[in-house]
Amino acid sequence: MGLATYKKKRVFNETPEPTGGKSAGAAHTFVVQKHAASHLHYDFRLEMDGVLKSWAVPKGPSMDPSVKRLAMMVEDHPYDYRTFEGIIPEGNYGAGTVMVWDEGKYAAADGPFASKKDEDKALLHQLHAGKLKFVMLGEKLKGAFALVKTSARGENAWLLMKTQDEYATSHDILVKDRSAKSGKTLAQIQKKRTPKKTAAKKSTARKTTARKKS
Repeated sequence: MGLATYKKKRVFNETPEPTGGKSAGAAHTFVVQKHAASHLHYDFRLEMDGVLKSWAVPKGPSMDPSVKRLAMMVEDHPYDYRTFEGIIPEGNYGAGTVMVWDEGKYAAADGPFASKKDEDKALLHQLHAGKLKFVMLGEKLKGAFALVKTSARGENAWLLMKTQDEYATSHDILVKDRSAKSGKTLAQIQKKRTPKKTAAKKSTARKTTARKKS
């Protein structure tokens, strides 16, 4: 899918979101971002072929193998998006607060592979076949997972599920609601700073009031 759709949807002089970034390291990385946009959801992103393949998961991931979560595939995101945490200003696509809920490494379940390039080929083949199997090593998400394409909700619909292993549990992993990057909650990130546009409006209003008083 590439980054053309991602860039088309954003105005980068208005949003702090990254434009690119180059993958580094021998292992594949992942990030799950909690996103308080018009509807709260979790963005599940797997590094693959230099970009982040991305799914919006409305109810968030689960560590319970009996639970299947709807995951809607969205546009690829740039590699540097894996560390993005902050506020997308109002009026921009995806406006709201973004938190790095979990991050870490992941690998194709049918490895090991001779190189990262070989693993990329295997992952892309699984992606195109509609069934990804991988092992996650994050702060919150650990063990084997699968993403399986489904026709239930259109061509972009997938199901995210935990597969049975020693990490499987019925405990609700979503109660761990602090950032894996900063340790902050969504509310604390929201208070961290005022979006530039709002700050500029407030500054202009203060100056106007001061002139009137003078």
